[in-house]
Amino acid sequence: MSVHRWQLPLIFLALTGLARGQTIQVNPEKPAPVLPQAPSTSIKPYHPITDEQRLRWFVDSTVGPETLAVGLFSAGFGTARDAPVEYGPHWAGFGKRYGMRLTGVSTGNAMEASIGAIWGEDPRYFRTYRQPFKERVRNVVVMTFIAHNRYGALSPAYARYAATAGNNFLSNTWRAPSESNNKDATIRTLLGFVGLMGKNTFTEFWPDVQGRLLRRGPGR
Repeated sequence: MSVHRWQLPLIFLALTGLARGQTIQVNPEKPAPVLPQAPSTSIKPYHPITDEQRLRWFVDSTVGPETLAVGLFSAGFGTARDAPVEYGPHWAGFGKRYGMRLTGVSTGNAMEASIGAIWGEDPRYFRTYRQPFKERVRNVVVMTFIAHNRYGALSPAYARYAATAGNNFLSNTWRAPSESNNKDATIRTLLGFVGLMGKNTFTEFWPDVQGRLLRRGPGR
């Protein structure tokens, strides 16, 4: 039986029982460890991610406005460069590139959400709270590679590592021949973390920019 590309994210989610709430729960009788000093300066106290929030993160990160907008830019840039060449520099090629990116994003997000659910890794990014600019930039960079566990402590984002690399190497099986090799998969993996850092930057600073624009008002 063959598996279509669009079915992969659903398979990853189903295998871990994400929708059924299979995430290991914290024992209420056992006090959580004291939150250590860590690079994250997000609002405390930390509340573990719920199954509903994890599923919402998957949906927002896959088909949310920001992700879809980035896909337009990515597909447009690839079409202008005609890369991969198999798709061609036309609207049909643009559509193929957009669909290919969306397939990769959905597969990677499904892997991160489902694998992380096993040990309680939280994929969400938390903005800093009353911190200077330097610390906010530091948080953007650090939180690209680490994540909160169910207690709020920070640890390497192993599910993210596995999902980013696994998705890009797995996609070699359905990508155009000119980019379905280990070198390109490695480059895509690195660019995946660069892209996540950019997304974290937007999440961290855009509310401030938006607030200033609203305070200025039109015509000021």
